[in-house]
Amino acid sequence: MKCIVGLGNPGIKYQQTRHNVGFMVIDELLARHGWKLNKSKFKGHFTMETFEGEKIILLQPQTYMNLSGESLRPLMDFYNLQSDEVTVVYDDLDLPLGKIKLRQTGGHGGHNGVRSCIDQLGTKQFNRLRFGIGRPNTPMSVIDYVLGKFDETDHDTLKQSIDHAADALEAWLKEPFPKVMNKYN
Repeated sequence: MKCIVGLGNPGIKYQQTRHNVGFMVIDELLARHGWKLNKSKFKGHFTMETFEGEKIILLQPQTYMNLSGESLRPLMDFYNLQSDEVTVVYDDLDLPLGKIKLRQTGGHGGHNGVRSCIDQLGTKQFNRLRFGIGRPNTPMSVIDYVLGKFDETDHDTLKQSIDHAADALEAWLKEPFPKVMNKYN
């Protein structure tokens, strides 16, 4: 069994914001396959599905970003998932808009959602899909930027990158993560 966790903030206020690209990638996977987040437990919304013979869980924590690990840890415990069976999808200021980067380990890089996952899991050893949102071009606080919506001019790049991220995650459901990293990085 594998688990894909998209980080974001719950509620209409945060929909389509830069900080919610993790949710957007999960939404793309749901739409592609006609799946729905039909379970609410572990402080999150999730679904269990089968993809080409592989059992998978798609999770959107409902804890708000800074406490994301509080949703992931109990789900992993309940389903007896190991950290290498999980991929966390999140926004990254240090990558240009739309660029994705897959990694198997690393620090939190100042991302509080990832920090929460590291703290709750007790390890930095879990798969990540970092989704570039770039940095603001104008003087703006990081908080206002990540909680802001994408510019109209970014929508084509955003859609292509969400598709690319979903493709990479589908590849991981069939192939080892290092092979997917080599292909999509």
